[in-house]
Amino acid sequence: MKTKYIIGVIAAICFVVIAIFALDSNAIEYSNLANASVSGKKVQVTGSWVKDKPINYDAEKNIFTFFMIDKENKEVKVIFKGAKPQNFNIANYFVVTGKLDGNTFYASDILTKCPSKYEGQIEDLKRTSGQQ
Repeated sequence: MKTKYIIGVIAAICFVVIAIFALDSNAIEYSNLANASVSGKKVQVTGSWVKDKPINYDAEKNIFTFFMIDKENKEVKVIFKGAKPQNFNIANYFVVTGKLDGNTFYASDILTKCPSKYEGQIEDLKRTSGQQ
């Protein structure tokens, strides 16, 4: 084999290895609040808004705070540097990305999961087609 082909193959292998490590280190895991408190890493947690607790948006500082509860019924205060999502009040649940510090989750992103406008139509289709 010629030397330039060997160097090309080695360079390609190096790029593949670097890409694998880069993708792995940027991956953000889904977690619950209990695991997030132990890991100390940036995680994604699915939860819902605790409606009997206050929510607050400080427009001057652009900080939105609320309380959320995860699937294991662990409750935390969420602080998000950004505006309150427009559909926050109608969302069934949401995914927050960030880090947990004590009983406060510092979110860098909030993704709301709202009820689908097609949910009723899908259930009607299942009933009429005999699927359960």
